[in-house]
Amino acid sequence: MTEPRWCVGCHDPFGRDRALTVLVEDEGRVVLVPPPGASAVLSARQTRSLEVVLDQAAGRARAVEAG
Repeated sequence: MTEPRWCVGCHDPFGRDRALTVLVEDEGRVVLVPPPGASAVLSARQTRSLEVVLDQAAGRARAVEAG
């Protein structure tokens, strides 16, 4: 089964477009995968998008844990 996956746009410290990936493992854990360079610079709007995505991922993780 493919993990649920979301991408949130961001930038690296040099201003290049990147994405922060959020996924839920089969064990019900939420994983954040940073862009190359392990830094993600987010605007206020991107931070709000990340909040929404993390809320969705947490809901999915709870459902996986509950079986």
